Amino acid sequence: MEASVRLLASAAALRRPIPLPPPPVLRSISLRNPNPKSLSHLPFSKSTERHFPFPFPFPSSPSSSPSPRSHPFSALSLSFSLSSLEPAHGSSQWGLLPDGSPQGHDLGFGGDRGATLTVVLLGWLGAEQRHLRKYAEIYNARGIRSVQLVVPVREVLGFDLGRRIEERIGRFAREIADWCAEKEGDGRERYLIFHTFSNTGWLTYGVILDNLQQSRTDILEKIKGCIVDSGAAAEISPQVWAAGFCAALLKKRSSLTYSSGEAFEGSKQDVSLHKLNDESIRPSLGEIIIFSLLLKFFNIVLSLPDVNRRLSKVISVLSKNQPSWPQLYLYSFADRVIPAESVENFIKEQKTLGRDVYAYNFGSSPHVDHFRSFPQLYTAKIDEFLKICSSVTV
Repeated sequence: MEASVRLLASAAALRRPIPLPPPPVLRSISLRNPNPKSLSHLPFSKSTERHFPFPFPFPSSPSSSPSPRSHPFSALSLSFSLSSLEPAHGSSQWGLLPDGSPQGHDLGFGGDRGATLTVVLLGWLGAEQRHLRKYAEIYNARGIRSVQLVVPVREVLGFDLGRRIEERIGRFAREIADWCAEKEGDGRERYLIFHTFSNTGWLTYGVILDNLQQSRTDILEKIKGCIVDSGAAAEISPQVWAAGFCAALLKKRSSLTYSSGEAFEGSKQDVSLHKLNDESIRPSLGEIIIFSLLLKFFNIVLSLPDVNRRLSKVISVLSKNQPSWPQLYLYSFADRVIPAESVENFIKEQKTLGRDVYAYNFGSSPHVDHFRSFPQLYTAKIDEFLKICSSVTV
C-alpha cells in the first residue's frame, strides 16, 4: 500500500503529459496438439499491509467468429503455443516413453486406462512466452504437455477497450475445447488443468471458463483443477488498475514489483512487515508520471457502464460460478501488486461456497516471482496439488 500511496501522492503534483513507453511486439505462434496428486488447508495470517491489485477489462461475452483451423491464430496479437507430441516442435523439450509418459511419473488420471493431461499456462500482463517456458518445463518433466497464452499490454489499452481481446480468447477457448474433445491415438482421454499468473491470467481464465460454460459444457468435466499464482484480487478501482499496468509497463524497473524482504522458506510466515515497507523502495519520477497518466485513464474507462458491466461479469463467473474442481492459490505478503489480504478474502469466499480450495503463502517473494524465489518449494506445492486433482472426479 505504501508504494502505491507514494505514487498517488507524488502524482498529484505532476500535470505534464508524457507518452507511454511502447510495449514489446510479440509474434503469434500457431496452436497444435497431455496427467496430476495432498495439500493442507493452511491457516491465514492477517496481513496489515495493503497493496494495489490489477484486474484488467476482459469482456466476457462469447465470440461467434469461426476459428481458422488451417492456420489457427495466425492473425492474433496474442501469443500462445501448445507443445506437440514431437519434442522438437514443442514450446519446451522433454523425453517420451513409447506410452507417451516420462519415465518415473504415474499421474493416475483416467483410472486403469490412463489419460493425458495438458496444462494451460495463462501469463501475466506483458509476459512473453520465454517467461512461461520454465513453468512449462515443470509440467513437461511430469508427462504433462503445455499450452501458453500471453497478453500484450497494447492490446488491453486499445481503442476497443478489450473487445478484440475477448474475441481472440474466445477463439483460443474453442481451439482448446475442440482439441480436448478428441482422444489420443491410443484411445486415451485428454484432460486439462489451468495455471494462471497475476490478475491478467486469472481474468483470462474467467473469460475462457465463461465461454466453455455457455457453449462447451462437455469440456468442463475434462478440467481437473486450477492454480492461481499471484492473482484473484477482484477489486475494481482506478488506483488498482493504474498500479498494475504501471508494473506491467515498467516490469522490474517498477517499485511495485520489488520486495525488500530477503527470501526465506514460505513456512516462516512471521516475516517482519517493516522489511516490506523499506523506505529505500521509492518510485522513480518516470514511474510517478506513468502512474498519474494511467490513473486518469482508468478513472475515465472504469466509469463507462459497458466496461464495468463486462468486467463485473467475468469476476462474477470466477467468484460464484467456478465448477467444483480443486483450486490452489499461491501468493505472498511481499506482493506489491496483488495484496495477500485480497487473495485470502477471495479464498474464504470460495470456501464458503463449498469449493475445494488450497493455498500457500510464500511470505517474501515478489509478484509472480514465487517460483524463482523458492523453486523447490514451488514445485513441491504443484506436485501435491496434482495428486489431489488426480483423485477428484468433477
